[in-house]
Amino acid sequence: MRIGDLAAAGQVTTKTIRFYEQAGLLPAPPRTTAGYRDYPPETTSRLAFIRDAQGAGLTLAEIRSVLDIRDNGQAPCGHVTSLIDQRLADIEQRMTELRQTRTALRELARRAATTDPDTCSESDICTILTRP
Repeated sequence: MRIGDLAAAGQVTTKTIRFYEQAGLLPAPPRTTAGYRDYPPETTSRLAFIRDAQGAGLTLAEIRSVLDIRDNGQAPCGHVTSLIDQRLADIEQRMTELRQTRTALRELARRAATTDPDTCSESDICTILTRP
């Protein structure tokens, strides 16, 4: 299968496929006598896996590690479970941080709503952001 056909089947660009090859996510395919890449049919499912894993929030390095385990003939399920658990923990931490930021911004918005710009002194940069 030529690179354009693979790109169409995988709903990605040919540039993405070349990048995945360089990143070690897709093995370099054999070449035709004319020098064209000639991908085996199973490359389509590997490409779909890469897209699904990215959709789940895995980094390309993490995806490569999963593929390496599979390419070595082992089931990557334990490793994938660890990656998912870590990703969930990261998201939970980030959500906590975002809730704290939202609370702080709401307080600043309340302060801004009651601040009269005409009463700001030149010695203050901005009384809205300065702690009272």
